[in-house]
Amino acid sequence: MNLARRSALALVLPLLTASQSRAQGNEGVKIRARALEITISGRMHEQFNTTSVTSEPGSEFLIRRARPELGVKVNDFVEGALSVDFGEGELDLKDAYVRLNFDPALQITFGQFKRPFDLFELTSSTQILVIERTGKIRGAEVSSLSRFTERLRYSDRDVGVQITGHDRRGLLHWAAALTNGEGANREDEDGEKALVGRLGVSPLKELAVWGGISTTPYATEETAAGEPDPSGDHTRAVAFQVDGEWGNFDHGPHVQAGIAWGDNWRAIEGTDADAPAFVTWQVIGTYKFPVRKNRFVQALEPVFRISQGDPDTDVEDDGGVLLTPGFVVYFAGRNKIAFNYDVWVPQGEDLDTESSFKAQAYLHF
Repeated sequence: MNLARRSALALVLPLLTASQSRAQGNEGVKIRARALEITISGRMHEQFNTTSVTSEPGSEFLIRRARPELGVKVNDFVEGALSVDFGEGELDLKDAYVRLNFDPALQITFGQFKRPFDLFELTSSTQILVIERTGKIRGAEVSSLSRFTERLRYSDRDVGVQITGHDRRGLLHWAAALTNGEGANREDEDGEKALVGRLGVSPLKELAVWGGISTTPYATEETAAGEPDPSGDHTRAVAFQVDGEWGNFDHGPHVQAGIAWGDNWRAIEGTDADAPAFVTWQVIGTYKFPVRKNRFVQALEPVFRISQGDPDTDVEDDGGVLLTPGFVVYFAGRNKIAFNYDVWVPQGEDLDTESSFKAQAYLHF
């Protein structure tokens, strides 16, 4: 039995032993089985995109995400989650963790999870305000905020342990993680570890501001083949972020904004040179208009993003600006169809502006 079949069987097996179930809308289906509460949910995102890069196919259809998910609650103290993704013709493990809930001020998570860095990365793919966090344009190098934090392994999923919590009023929130620093679904090659810390304050119900630090190890020596040597010496790259959010996903205005800066270690990996400094910022704004007395459409939402990135602050004209106008039609909850037009405007005079139209249908259950 191949890996895809085993993963699918592991996700549907609880259905065969279930004794009671009930629908929970966008929260998934909850099943009582052997004293466990199992929540089955998932998402499917079907995308059409184009690119202006002439060396790439002009357009494509793809299954961007096809992700069944299981949430398991043993009791008020022990819970966990498991999800895999069959999107883009690959099989990837996403979330796989156990969480111990000691108190609202202290939860400890073991396994694979999102590192607590970059507000845009931490926003679920069922709710991100634009279709692609990085503004991906096939064949083009786009220097957007999430492109930096993902590629430099300051954000996104990793394997390790995480501590989260908040005060009883919900004013302060905190998170810290110790992980391998290799990214999702990868073994630790060097024994070095990555550290992340994040602290937030929410003075108003619909306003939250966060600050954080993320570190990741990288090799400073090369192998005989000229590749970074995981068994050699290492140092630690550091990045900082400040981000905030105002509004909600249900109605009215909604703004997410952030800035990140730090070591662009990819540029000098395998050497002991000083890493150049990168800086990047991004703002996404939307306004969600409810549609009343319509059997098909629940809400309409125009969206606009601007993101600027500079890979090396000591070099002129090596960055650029990403612009994304868009529009979203909501049918029910997080089930919707979105349209984005990503435009990348590089600073270099010898580089061309590139663009990509995207349409994506979302199914969430």
